[in-house]
Amino acid sequence: MKAENEQRAGLLYGFGAYGMWGLVPLFWPLLKPAGAIEILAHRMVWSLGVVGILLLAMRRWGWIRELLRQPRKLGLTALAASVISVNWGLYIWAVNNGAVVEASLGYFINPLVTIAIGVLVLGERLRRAQWAAVGIGVAAVLVLAIGYGRPPWISLVLAFTFAAYGLIKKKLNMGGVESLAAETALLFLPALGYLLWLGTQGRLSFASEGLGHSALLASTGLVTAIPLVCFGAAAIRVPLSTLGLLQYLAPVFQFALGVVYFHEAMPPERWAGFSLVWAALALLTWDALRTARKTRAEAARLASARAAGPAASAAPAPEPEPA
Repeated sequence: MKAENEQRAGLLYGFGAYGMWGLVPLFWPLLKPAGAIEILAHRMVWSLGVVGILLLAMRRWGWIRELLRQPRKLGLTALAASVISVNWGLYIWAVNNGAVVEASLGYFINPLVTIAIGVLVLGERLRRAQWAAVGIGVAAVLVLAIGYGRPPWISLVLAFTFAAYGLIKKKLNMGGVESLAAETALLFLPALGYLLWLGTQGRLSFASEGLGHSALLASTGLVTAIPLVCFGAAAIRVPLSTLGLLQYLAPVFQFALGVVYFHEAMPPERWAGFSLVWAALALLTWDALRTARKTRAEAARLASARAAGPAASAAPAPEPEPA
């Protein structure tokens, strides 16, 4: 029962995280004229403030001493911080430079990359349908590369960095607030130093574009921390394959915003590539649902067998028949 409750909570956290990420392209353009790196630095600085308040409210501090005593875990935290900073910065740049659709592609192919990492790093075995989905995904990338006239680098970097981040979070096995606090603490000084340097150069937009703009830059802490806390909580409660299924939510919203709201171009070859990706995801979803149904049926059969076992053993032994 406890495991079921944990998995149910993980699913809710996952829905919350990916739903918020799906709508975030509406936010980053509001921060112009700040550049992508300045926005990234603000994310790092203000996120630490938000998680610091959360830790004060929850009175969770013991994990800090434990983390500092484990060099391997501290190193993984630093790696997670580096990987997610690349993901953050590139995504902000993509949204503010008219590449919302290509950025959404990164999160469409992320489940396929997550599956591939599960095979290569965790030694997971793929079913035939999963192999077929990965193959279709590779074909989709090739079609899109031909359409763009170049590989979809934004999509690929976003997909691989976020899949790697999910794997690292899985290995860290820390709470959502604690892991985000550790990552932002490691990023805080470099980010603050960059903002101070921008200020000395007269290029810092914070406090120079009005109170409303400054408030929006400060709110990057909330925009960053809340979905990442939800993601971190989901990552330690549900399997990596389930996270891959939940990831469909964010790119669906992002793609719709890119086409409908931002009016980005979708030539036929781009539709063809996206259609292949969606076919691969549909195959993955069908396979996951089928496998889950079989697993539940097998669990029910075993439970019935265990329930019948004691009754059968308690029944009196039959009298021997006369010779």
